[in-house]
Amino acid sequence: MTPLDYEFLRRFLKERSGLDLSSDKQYLVESRLIPLARKAGLPGIGELVQKLKGSAEPLTSEVVEAMTTNETFFFRDKIPFDHLKEAILPALVQARASRRALRIWCAASSTGQEPYSIAMCVKEFAALAGWRVEILATDLSQEVLEKSKAGIYSQFEVQRGLPIQMLVKYFKQIGELWQLNADIRGMVQHRQLNLLQDFSHLGTFDVIFCRNVLIYFDQNTKVTIFERMSKMLEPNGVLALGAAESVVGISDAFKPYPERRGLYRPNAARAQRAGAAVMPFRAVAAATG
Repeated sequence: MTPLDYEFLRRFLKERSGLDLSSDKQYLVESRLIPLARKAGLPGIGELVQKLKGSAEPLTSEVVEAMTTNETFFFRDKIPFDHLKEAILPALVQARASRRALRIWCAASSTGQEPYSIAMCVKEFAALAGWRVEILATDLSQEVLEKSKAGIYSQFEVQRGLPIQMLVKYFKQIGELWQLNADIRGMVQHRQLNLLQDFSHLGTFDVIFCRNVLIYFDQNTKVTIFERMSKMLEPNGVLALGAAESVVGISDAFKPYPERRGLYRPNAARAQRAGAAVMPFRAVAAATG
């Protein structure tokens, strides 16, 4: 790969996915795109770049999907799900008692382990029995969304973070694979979404999980996404970020949730000063497609 090819790919990926590659990640691009070039019948990355310059579809989508990281596993990092069970859901049960409805958005859902982990937490939370709980899973990659919809995982995948009692309770074995029960799969709706584009049409949410994706974006992109997400959280809503992510020093649209690392609430004082208004709760049909 020539330096010019690499610079083109860096710009291309940032524009299409927000992925901000440093100048020393050429090895990563080669390891992921050389197999894709060969699959497309191209001799190398130089020829792949020429195809991309011609706006070749579906090759464009395949390149973006090959370069975006889809590493995930059930109850990843554990602490955010403890926060969900111990702090977020109990507070929201009280705050939303009059409407008995919640909306949760998993904004980088990958192959489904995170939204399904959320669904299992909701299922286990007795106080939510009889409530309407919408869980929306979005991702840039249609391929990983299709895997998520099927809810089928290998032995290796279910062994990563999933407590054995939940495997027995919520999965059925199909040969060497495991499939989530229909009731858990039915709690999660899927939609393809690029976080670089407008997502206000999704409506408002009580909880947003946006974990382990913003670390790949540059500062300006993070600021923009935080601003837009702050307007989509209900009063007392919560944003959950990944262990290596924070809004501190990036945006004042959120403030830290007391004594719960990785959780944030919209900064009501800042929004009031700016004259911003939080959208009222509404169930958006488009978000459940």
